[in-house]
Amino acid sequence: MDTDQFQSLAQEALNTLPEPFLLAMENVVIVVEDYADSEVLRKMQLSSAYDLLGLYEGVPLTVRESGAAGSLPEMIRLYREPILSMCRQTGECIGDCIADVLIHEIGHHFGFSDAEMEAIESGRVEARG
Repeated sequence: MDTDQFQSLAQEALNTLPEPFLLAMENVVIVVEDYADSEVLRKMQLSSAYDLLGLYEGVPLTVRESGAAGSLPEMIRLYREPILSMCRQTGECIGDCIADVLIHEIGHHFGFSDAEMEAIESGRVEARG
């Protein structure tokens, strides 16, 4: 799957969010890259680029100062090759996997921790069944 197709699936997943969430995402840019760069992997203490599927870069809404308008856009990076590799290994639908990673990173934008997102995601996967 090429980058354009992958980006299209990410946009489809984003478009499924309720409007209030979409409005809160106006300053968030979604970028598709093949892999995380070595600096990101080093900072996150990861040895393999396949260990990182996505990354939120920004200040969560819960800690942002009011009136922080004019700041640089927040960014969600989706790492295409690790996501595709995981889908090949698990048999999960690529669109579902992209949506799961995207929603996880959006959760960070809204101030949820990894543990909180894992609890939310486990309920979402069970519901999808």
